[in-house]
Amino acid sequence: MAILGPAVLVLGMHRSGTSCLAGCLEARGLDLGTVSRSDPHNVKGNREDVAVRELNEAVLAHSGGSWDAPPAAVSWDDGLRARRDALLAERAAGGRRLWGFKDPRLLVTLPFWHAVLRQPLLAATFRHPLAVARSLAARNGLALDAGLALWSLYNERLLALRRVRRFPIVRFDIEAERYQREVAALAGQLGLPAAALGEDFRDDALVHQEPRGEPLAPRYERQLAELESFRGVS
Repeated sequence: MAILGPAVLVLGMHRSGTSCLAGCLEARGLDLGTVSRSDPHNVKGNREDVAVRELNEAVLAHSGGSWDAPPAAVSWDDGLRARRDALLAERAAGGRRLWGFKDPRLLVTLPFWHAVLRQPLLAATFRHPLAVARSLAARNGLALDAGLALWSLYNERLLALRRVRRFPIVRFDIEAERYQREVAALAGQLGLPAAALGEDFRDDALVHQEPRGEPLAPRYERQLAELESFRGVS
């Protein structure tokens, strides 16, 4: 089975603006399917398809890991393969112009989806590691060092992908006007309207964690600098 139609995968580490980017693209016409529009940690919803998230969690568990302990590689069985193929067949049906989905776990499970999605369109987001680590501490009770290490694991996967394939990346923790310009350019590259069709998703009143000038370990500094170098449309 191969799904050849247009599909957009929204990539990024947890607490790095993936919900915001997905919501902004949905406001410009991207079909995300049936998604969460309100939850305890995101007033506007995380814009995740529950079936996609549950399937990603099952793949991680089958591979001996979880979202906060990602395995080095993923594997899957016939049951997981059948669930994926049925889900994608349903999403690709109906003549939708552009559809896709968002889940931070995609950075780990991407080989599972790539096995059937041939050359999907990619769009990604990143955020300062300390802001992410603080957000994980507030949401999940993770120690700051554990959150930083997890940020590094996920973003190294994003960097490895971007080194071999060009796709647009935006930074979440920048001023709203600049962010909207970057999202408009990204949307245009995907073939979506530059302007939102209704109210846009981003609301800075909902951003609660920011870096406070603390020094970063060199490896995090290097990763952040490389992410910054890839920022923008490809």
